[in-house]
Amino acid sequence: METKYEEYAKIFKAFCDENRLRILELLRGGEKCACVLLEQLDLGQSGLSYHMKVLVESGIVESRQEGKWTHYKISENGSAYAAALLKELTTPNAFSQENACCRK
Repeated sequence: METKYEEYAKIFKAFCDENRLRILELLRGGEKCACVLLEQLDLGQSGLSYHMKVLVESGIVESRQEGKWTHYKISENGSAYAAALLKELTTPNAFSQENACCRK
């Protein structure tokens, strides 16, 4: 069973690579075929495939098959979840008991 931290790590892993950030920038313009992404990136097919696997597994990108080509687009739900998660994890929790100083 996957822990919530493993799930979180998958999401943030999607953002920690320069190539994946370039892919996301391209997908901001709408759905793109893998062939278009290959033309616009300095990646081979296997490299693109790896990065798209990471992005799809994170939930930030959705894919659909059309013939021999896969088409990709940013997932509205996945990107909203990632943004909400980042906000949650970086917002101080005023009710946390862990804020107590060790000095008494």
